[in-house]
Amino acid sequence: MTGRRRIRSTFLLKLHRPARATALSAGALAACASLTVGCGVIPGATGGSGDDPIKVMTWAPMGTEATNKPGMPAFAQAYARWINSRGGINGRKLTVLICNDHNDTVSAAKCAQRAADEKVAAVVGSYSQHGDTFFPTLESADIPYIGGYGITNAELDSVVSYPVNGGQPSLLAGLGKELGRSCGPVALVRPDSIAGDELPTMIDSGLKLGGHAAVADQMAAEDATEYSAQSERALKATTTDPAKKGCVVPALGDRTTTFMDSFRRAREDYPDVRTATVLGSVDQTVIDATGGASGPYEGSYMTGWYPVATDKRWDAMKNVIKKQAFGDNRIDPADAGVQTTWIAYTVFKAAVESLGDGEVTSTAVRKALDNGLKVGTGGLTPTLSWGYENGLTSVGLPRLVNTEVTLQSVRQGRLVAVRRGFTDVRKTLLNAEVG
Repeated sequence: MTGRRRIRSTFLLKLHRPARATALSAGALAACASLTVGCGVIPGATGGSGDDPIKVMTWAPMGTEATNKPGMPAFAQAYARWINSRGGINGRKLTVLICNDHNDTVSAAKCAQRAADEKVAAVVGSYSQHGDTFFPTLESADIPYIGGYGITNAELDSVVSYPVNGGQPSLLAGLGKELGRSCGPVALVRPDSIAGDELPTMIDSGLKLGGHAAVADQMAAEDATEYSAQSERALKATTTDPAKKGCVVPALGDRTTTFMDSFRRAREDYPDVRTATVLGSVDQTVIDATGGASGPYEGSYMTGWYPVATDKRWDAMKNVIKKQAFGDNRIDPADAGVQTTWIAYTVFKAAVESLGDGEVTSTAVRKALDNGLKVGTGGLTPTLSWGYENGLTSVGLPRLVNTEVTLQSVRQGRLVAVRRGFTDVRKTLLNAEVG
């Protein structure tokens, strides 16, 4: 344990958090009767009424020294242009507000407050490592958070969260399950952060299911410019059993490429050590940039939430990019953030359409999702629905409804599917140690 105060431990046994509704006094209600500026959060925010545009927000870190996801808000705006060119949703235009969370708690909180002040109908397809900072505001305003990236367990716990993927728990549980079959000692290199603190237990749930030893946990600065010391420690940790080839798993987001630059040099003395990671840390563009078939990822296993980027099921999303964002190099169709944003807006569109001619408010959108609305995503995920008990509350994941992952591998420099279809890691997650 580090000296950092733990806001949330992965898989912590806990009850469903109630929404943090803010009780206004009679005097405050009177003062806010005219909804003048300065009244604060008004629960049940509207995304527009009548013929007004439906207003939503997408946020992500941009221009920071650590992980950046500019493609998510850029794609959200492209989606709005596309859907509006087709008449909008239920005949109403869609307006997308964007916010930069700067990878810090203060900015993340400001984004949430702005969403409440703007009375958006939902926050859709966003990325932030600071869920414990922004969820209280969204809960008070009754604003749904649809399709967060899945970087923290807060997204899999809050009553206003509607995740479209299994987050880091599913990716790492699935990867651990595969590495338990094929690797000797496994070392995880992850950020020295609150989000990073959650990762070891996730991968251990998969490793231990196969009787494998726990992962060697190696912490690293999220914004470092080189990782020589961490590479050396990870390599040593994976060579304790000379009879079995060890595996190093870097999970440093955008800094994974920086780590691999150091790792490639340190690895010269450890030629038998392999690598494995999760999509979101590595994609095809990273594989190409690091040497393709001759690079450090050749032969690596990777788990993802969705089918490979070349799958025809992504054609509809690619068509939106081609028509509305051609030449925008922020938007990469192979980026898991862009893919998540596409699926999140698919869910939001379905929720709004289910309301018919009714008013589109954040509360109405939430009720539609909570009342068992089933959303198909063209095979990119299983049918999504949040209107039932998922059975994972005991391991701290009450909102996780999609426990399916894909297993991929780098072969001749290309990211390809190892096996057809999805692998369900629900039982693997339930195997996690509750602490």
